[in-house]
Amino acid sequence: MNFQELKNQIQSKIFGEVALNYPLSQHTSFKIGGDADLYVCPNNLMELITTVELCKQADAPYFLLGAGSNLLISDKGIRSVVIKLGDGFDYAHAKGDYILAGAGVSLAKLSAEAKNAELTGLEFASGIPGSLGGAIYMNAGAYGGEMKDVITEVSYIDDDGTVKTVAGCDCDFGYRESIFNKGNKIIISAKLTLNKGNKEEILATMRDLNARRKEKQPLEYPSAGSTFRRPEGYFAGALIESSGLKGTRIGGAEVSEKHAGFIINADNATAKDVCDLIAHVQKVVKEKHGVDLEPEVKIIGEE
Repeated sequence: MNFQELKNQIQSKIFGEVALNYPLSQHTSFKIGGDADLYVCPNNLMELITTVELCKQADAPYFLLGAGSNLLISDKGIRSVVIKLGDGFDYAHAKGDYILAGAGVSLAKLSAEAKNAELTGLEFASGIPGSLGGAIYMNAGAYGGEMKDVITEVSYIDDDGTVKTVAGCDCDFGYRESIFNKGNKIIISAKLTLNKGNKEEILATMRDLNARRKEKQPLEYPSAGSTFRRPEGYFAGALIESSGLKGTRIGGAEVSEKHAGFIINADNATAKDVCDLIAHVQKVVKEKHGVDLEPEVKIIGEE
């Protein structure tokens, strides 16, 4: 694959940033990861469509990077085009009882827009460190709420490069999954339907949930949130803690002393450190409790 040639082609068609051998660690909440062969940041829908078309013409694999809050990128990086949505996808506009928002908007900004419009139902998302697109992709949730509860429509670029819209009820939302987990669909925007509420009550709920999050989660360290999916009938953090694994460290990666469900970047951890610690935790929990833990964090890149 001649990424230099593809870079020149894309750069001649769009105004957004285009760069070779781009460091990705700055774009993940873990602060870990190697380089992308080619990084493209389209600023609007037409630039995104053009980028995808040129990648397809060059038979170049491409990967959409959101806020990187549920992602572990390998130390060797990603041998593909990494696309990150630019400023044109960072918006949220309330009208009546719904919000139209771009996939690149942060959940914090989106929740603030809902609060300011006196719309309730999105308070659970105010402290989740991610973008709307990523939250829809994995049906993010917290404190009893999930994206499936508020998503009415999602617009996306399909595998064939066309823009399509799907109703929220047809997104096959499940526990940390949706139809967007399959194929190479790129979420571009969504409509969220909420309920009228009281601004002060909404703000109070947001502050309460964020205070609880800060008290219980190791937000002072880089991480990708909950490392493991919730096993049926159990809680991953409780299994890990009862296995005596709190504080266990491999290299710079550590099982958080504050919340055992989190593996943190305690001291310049590498992706290999994190993967080795994930494997160790899985092994010990299986031996002690007979439960298989599956990573919730998405691990990508060259091995």
